[in-house]
Amino acid sequence: MSMREWGLPFPGELDRIVVISPHLDDAVLGCARLLAIHPRATVVTVFAGNPPRYPEPMRKWDVQSGFGPSDDVMAVRRDEDRAALAVVDATPMHLDFVEYTYNPDDHPVAPEVIAAKLVPALHALDPTLVLAPFGLANPDHDVTHQACLLAREQVASSVSWWCYEDNGYKHIPGLLAWRVSSLFRRQLWPTPVCPRVDATEARKQRAVACYPTQLRALEEDWQIGIKLAAPAPEQYWRLASPPEGWDGLLDL
Repeated sequence: MSMREWGLPFPGELDRIVVISPHLDDAVLGCARLLAIHPRATVVTVFAGNPPRYPEPMRKWDVQSGFGPSDDVMAVRRDEDRAALAVVDATPMHLDFVEYTYNPDDHPVAPEVIAAKLVPALHALDPTLVLAPFGLANPDHDVTHQACLLAREQVASSVSWWCYEDNGYKHIPGLLAWRVSSLFRRQLWPTPVCPRVDATEARKQRAVACYPTQLRALEEDWQIGIKLAAPAPEQYWRLASPPEGWDGLLDL
């Protein structure tokens, strides 16, 4: 590959996009401007399932989101996600894993368990490109990222893999740099890539507004409104082997 092609999508790479989203909002928060001009993408949300029963007392996030004890939280959130993805012409696929804070002792689902469902889903969708979260801070994000790395080893080598930045969590000091460094040491060399995206924020803002319950909690915890209004750019990173002869940089 010549220097002139570095940082650009490959021909056909954006034909069939699949975004892996930990929660019911992460793909829109991190990728909506890309999705807005690449219609018919599929968003696979990992943690979209109902717990066997909602905890009593209610978990803090659900209270922050404005839910009451009798509400089916996840049903509302799935409806919000369908509405948001319709704005950017994307198709939702909801897996039934349960968020870690609904599990006993806040125990997250193992990456291997997620990958066992993710791989056949990807085979059925036949993507040209999979976008995985960097998987920062939140245990559900981390195990989703790890599951994507496992899935990457089991799908066709012709499928491209990029990472997108987890909105909110990417602002935690040093955390994004740590993840980039950890992937670098695994010889996956995250490299910024520049796909064409929506030149305005209008559709992203409309899609984000479809998550009113989540925005309440995100605002309280992360001041998400200021960050989205800035706006913080969407950045994508290609996961690939180093150019021939460059792996010596690992020793520096």
